[in-house]
Amino acid sequence: MEFPYSLVLFDLDGTLVDSASDISEAVNRTLAQWSLPTQREDTIRGWIGDGARKLVEDAFRNAGSAVSIDEVMPGFMVHYGDCLLLHARLYPGVLDTLQGLRAQGVPMALCTNKPQRFLRPLLDAMGITDYFDAMVGGDTLPERKPSAAPLLYLAAQFKRSVDECLMVGDSAADLHAAQAAKMPVALVRYGYRRNLDIENAGAVMVLDDLRELLR
Repeated sequence: MEFPYSLVLFDLDGTLVDSASDISEAVNRTLAQWSLPTQREDTIRGWIGDGARKLVEDAFRNAGSAVSIDEVMPGFMVHYGDCLLLHARLYPGVLDTLQGLRAQGVPMALCTNKPQRFLRPLLDAMGITDYFDAMVGGDTLPERKPSAAPLLYLAAQFKRSVDECLMVGDSAADLHAAQAAKMPVALVRYGYRRNLDIENAGAVMVLDDLRELLR
């Protein structure tokens, strides 16, 4: 069966790449730098999904710190870069899915809240850079997900109407961005969904494995 969308926008962390261990390490190095107690990875995993600044805000608020996040962020971004490739890995089925969509001639773009400068190094390390015809990070545009702006920007770049596109993600930021753009969205069960009720979110598909997109 022919794939029903002519452009697929993928989230990165929690959708294509399991990077929670590396992100958690960066958070804990930052907490330690400010003499605050570190956190378990499963706790930090629950804070991932709304961008780096919100992640740090949650971590420092949880630690009871009133320090300005503006003071914290420069050091965090250094740790973030240092930890980028420690344990990151593709989720099962990701490479097969990208190859399958490419074989059908479906263009793909990356739409993530991860800072732009970290995208290519991570994608290069995972061996998937060449599958994406465009990339938008969390600081590429004035607004990031859950704003519709990154999705609409990519749809316009490929000259596609929103109903021809599919956003694939794992979090409320992905869902709300797609809803704001009036773009169909597919959600994966395995990602960093925080408190999102994924089964009742109104997604066109809910996936246990990304390869289900091809079916």
